Amino acid sequence: MTNLPMMPKATAVWLVENTILTFDQVAEFCGLHPLEVQAIADGDVVAGMTGLDPVAHDQLTTAEIERCVENPKARLKLSKSDIPLPVQRAKGARYTPVSKRQDKPDGVAWLLRTFPELSDAQIGKLLGTTKPTIVSIRDRSHWNAPNIQPRDPVDLGLCGRAELDEAVQKARHREVRLAKKEGREPVITPTPPPVAKTGPIILSAASQSENAPQAAEGAAVLEGETGPLAPAPNAAADVQPDLPVLAGKPDDDGPDNPVLDPEAFFRKTQPAPADAEPEKSE
Repeated sequence: MTNLPMMPKATAVWLVENTILTFDQVAEFCGLHPLEVQAIADGDVVAGMTGLDPVAHDQLTTAEIERCVENPKARLKLSKSDIPLPVQRAKGARYTPVSKRQDKPDGVAWLLRTFPELSDAQIGKLLGTTKPTIVSIRDRSHWNAPNIQPRDPVDLGLCGRAELDEAVQKARHREVRLAKKEGREPVITPTPPPVAKTGPIILSAASQSENAPQAAEGAAVLEGETGPLAPAPNAAADVQPDLPVLAGKPDDDGPDNPVLDPEAFFRKTQPAPADAEPEKSE
């Protein structure tokens, strides 16, 4: 792909319209099929496309085009450009949304507890975290260690189930190879069963009819032998506060309760000043 010109089809359109090069020469230079170049010349494809001048963009020279025009068997050679080629960026760490970054320690703790055969590099690649964070969670030196609760990273949306299963299989194969090399039994943690999602229990009509006598018997026990259970007495209603009262006539609609005197209540609750004279009784 690095030996092809920039915008191959547009370059082929310009060469077909402005030179007398053969279809094979244009096709090989632009990385196209000769029939496709012929269709471009006939106007069957890329109709209306503006051609790209390879000479103006330092991809060809006029001398190179004239050389290939004189010799139909010659092939065009792309000029070397001083423009640096784009460097492919190395794949970095997995991106995690801001709203889910706080759940990473919980996912790391779950993987360390459930699949101890996973290496730190695998956990970091799955969850997009760093090795110091994994080590601090393992030895409980993390700054938020008391609040970390192991939770499945798949349920948290930090990784996919297929990616997790693939990483676990690789870790188990590595453990088997190391155990065979060291002459010991491999230590492999069994995969935990999936957690069943519970929902409301719906009884069929037959089950409801079978359980009807038991429900009626339970209701009878709750009501008591002689009738419905009486409500518990209000203990607070039997206690009368030691408050001054006024002899008054009770309300017609209310219970026979004494009427409170607010002024006497405040006189009794508020302490008397130290320099106040004692009241004289008549």
